[in-house]
Amino acid sequence: MSGTQDSDLFSFQRETLRRRQAPLADRLRPRNLDEFVGQGAILAEGRLLRRAIAADRVGNLILHGPPGVGKTTLARIIANHTRAHFSSLNAVLAGVKDLRAEVSEAGQRLERHGLRTILFIDEVHRFNSAQQDALLPWVENGTLTLIGATTENPYFEVNKALVSRSRLFRLQALTPGDLSKLLNSALKDPERGYGDRKIKIEPEAAAHLVDVASGDARSLLNALELAVDSTPADENGLVRIDLGIAEESIQQRAVLYDKQGDAHFDTISAFIKSIRGSDPDAALFWLARMVEAGENPRFIFRRMLISAGEDVGLADPQAVVVVEACAAAFERIGLPEGLYPLAQAALYLAGTDKSNSTGGFFEALRQVRSAQRQDVPTHLRDANRDGDAFGDGQGYRYPHAFREHWVAQQYLPDALQGEAFWAPSHQGWEGQRRERILERRAAQLAAAVEAEDAHPLLVSSGPDQPQLERWLQRQLAIDGERLQTLRQRLWADLNWSRTDRVLMLGGRSLLWSLDPLAAVAEGGVMILCGSETDEARLDAQLTLLDPLQRPALLGDPNDLKALSANLNFEVIGGRLNQDDLKSSSLMDLWPTITKRTGKGARLRLLLSESELGPASALLEHSQGAFAPETAQALHGLQQLEAQWLSQKSEREALMQQLEACGWSLESTNWKESSNLRLDQALMSRWLGAGRPYRLAVERQTCGTPTALASLTQELTHRLGQQLPMRLQHWRIDGRRG
Repeated sequence: MSGTQDSDLFSFQRETLRRRQAPLADRLRPRNLDEFVGQGAILAEGRLLRRAIAADRVGNLILHGPPGVGKTTLARIIANHTRAHFSSLNAVLAGVKDLRAEVSEAGQRLERHGLRTILFIDEVHRFNSAQQDALLPWVENGTLTLIGATTENPYFEVNKALVSRSRLFRLQALTPGDLSKLLNSALKDPERGYGDRKIKIEPEAAAHLVDVASGDARSLLNALELAVDSTPADENGLVRIDLGIAEESIQQRAVLYDKQGDAHFDTISAFIKSIRGSDPDAALFWLARMVEAGENPRFIFRRMLISAGEDVGLADPQAVVVVEACAAAFERIGLPEGLYPLAQAALYLAGTDKSNSTGGFFEALRQVRSAQRQDVPTHLRDANRDGDAFGDGQGYRYPHAFREHWVAQQYLPDALQGEAFWAPSHQGWEGQRRERILERRAAQLAAAVEAEDAHPLLVSSGPDQPQLERWLQRQLAIDGERLQTLRQRLWADLNWSRTDRVLMLGGRSLLWSLDPLAAVAEGGVMILCGSETDEARLDAQLTLLDPLQRPALLGDPNDLKALSANLNFEVIGGRLNQDDLKSSSLMDLWPTITKRTGKGARLRLLLSESELGPASALLEHSQGAFAPETAQALHGLQQLEAQWLSQKSEREALMQQLEACGWSLESTNWKESSNLRLDQALMSRWLGAGRPYRLAVERQTCGTPTALASLTQELTHRLGQQLPMRLQHWRIDGRRG
């Protein structure tokens, strides 16, 4: 018995000596959750992980985060709170043999004593795929509960099957407040820290240690230990740590950067995204981080060359030239002076205009791979070899023989005529040429229509070459993303059925009918046109569709009444403008439309109301630079426009009529601000004979022409300029009760 007591005494003494000789960071390792510092996002009161630890219901876990934030410590705390047996391995030292031994012992404990086993594997990402696979069956059947710790991203470095069977918790770098709390604890703890010694650390020294530790508790405590152990006490036994000693104890901030790991990819990603976002300060920071960590400058230059083409492109064609020149200069100069051209290239890319329009090449590549016919048009073929025999090259028009060295003619294959691959932005070099490019595209399309007899459009083209898509791209290239956004918002969240029959109102453009045409069966869409002009315009656009897919056109509202009584509609939709809402023929037609719908039929209407009339837009654009008489006339018109806009709108009248017809309605609205190009067509819409605006002004001013004359004169002077436009859009959703 005495021998046993002596053995226990010696074991206790050895353990006590080991703890005293252990590094400070190990001695101060928290023993429970109350001592654990930081990670409130996952360990605060009420959080899932804390509740699971308290209830001893911790399943398979993978803890990931930077070094020194408490991953191993948290695993040990879980071990202290659990009734399961706790074993640990380090993946750097262990192999499959060690895993098998742990699995065997875990199986025996479970079989003989009903005791679960928690296996903690530190640096679990160091296990290769075979070693990780060896864990799967035992984790799956509950023989082992796995807790893994890793400094890498588990989604990339840990077996996907293992990740899917585990809960992932990310530990963040400790805050300065957390580190200060640890520092004070180390100085005051008499058992595990320096509470039994006289130590005074200057405030600036403590702040330096906390700052340079950069969220790493181990780095902080190791630096403190070195400072205390290497500083002799004065005659009073006091160890005084000033800023100089602190700076010597923790030489520099550790840059966490693994050239093959997350830091490598995350940092270069942050650098390129900062360039793309035109933030030169952030670009310099991430560039400095890579340089300080020893990243290869050639790799950085390679990524900047890619960015010059992808993110800058033709907004600044000189960008790729500058980066290439800086890369060549770096090769000639070397380090450290080569950092100047490296920084110069990064700052140039971050500071210049941006455009990704060169991405149109990949759309062209897709068409090359999918198009059925890619024959070179006859007039573009080489005439030198067999032009006489086959007519190759005949009909080609030499651009230099024409004014401005350009002529409208076809350059794409017949099957792709009208395709738009490149959408130039408004930025920089390409922005200066955008209008001219769009005008020439439109002229080429018009030239193709004029030559229809010789080169007919493929109205029966299959799904690989839809002429409709090419028309839509032309429409969007001219009107920008605005129409596309409105079209998406009109039909968002509407659940289509293939058997739906759709009546489209306000038929002026095929654009608004594209979604129902794609969603319902052939012949399921009918468009009600507001005028003969609208019907003619739509009829011309329908040539872009396969004959079987074309919707039926109703040119007269009375045609709707004449349809078969058995023809009813499940969806009513369209975009209506002010003229539609003021049209008595359409408003009177709603009872008839409603009768042709059954219970549960759906309604989708897009309405737009202007918040600026022409006089208000002109005053806002020119900021009052008018002669006194003109300014007085325009301000008078502005007051009239404000009165009209404040009156009960046609939208409200429409909604009242719809509700009276049995529709349950909901509406959503949003505002849009942009610019409108002032041209003759727009002036005619406002001031043409018989137009609502002109008639309203004439009624209000008793036919006095002064105001209209002043407005017409000022608008004429500004033809071609951009006027501010503010619209309020309303989407009306209805269901037939």
